[in-house]
Amino acid sequence: MSFKGLFIEQAHAEVGLVAVADVFGADGVGSDVLSMRKHNRVCFVVHWGVGATGVNKFTVEACDDVTPTNVTAIPFWYRTLVGGAAPGAVTYQGTPATGFSNTAGSNQIILIETTAALVKATGYNFVRLFADETTDSPVLGGVLAFLLEPRFAEDETSMVA
Repeated sequence: MSFKGLFIEQAHAEVGLVAVADVFGADGVGSDVLSMRKHNRVCFVVHWGVGATGVNKFTVEACDDVTPTNVTAIPFWYRTLVGGAAPGAVTYQGTPATGFSNTAGSNQIILIETTAALVKATGYNFVRLFADETTDSPVLGGVLAFLLEPRFAEDETSMVA
């Protein structure tokens, strides 16, 4: 049985922010910093269950190193999914510093995606998601990150089904 083409073979998953009761905090928080050297795209999956009144502004930042010492907001695309409703439209956020703010409410998923080309246009090779809690109200959630379109894909299909 061939596994080529499966999402789980094509994507590299990371925990960007561990799921906790007040994931975004009152002062804002950045996800783990990820290298874009081996992948063409990254998709951050922001998720929370409980948290009916919190509002967060999300920006994607190109970073010069893993600390990060310097950051620059970059463009990204996003889509919201709220409580089993139909997915929202894919929206391009071309004014990076403005970011995207969610609508208050529980049971949300926000998909935020950018490309290695947009990261590299800043002269940097790393990226993170930054969440600024603009309406301070704890949400129980976290952030996953999927590095997509590997530049140097390896054949890992030797598994036996």
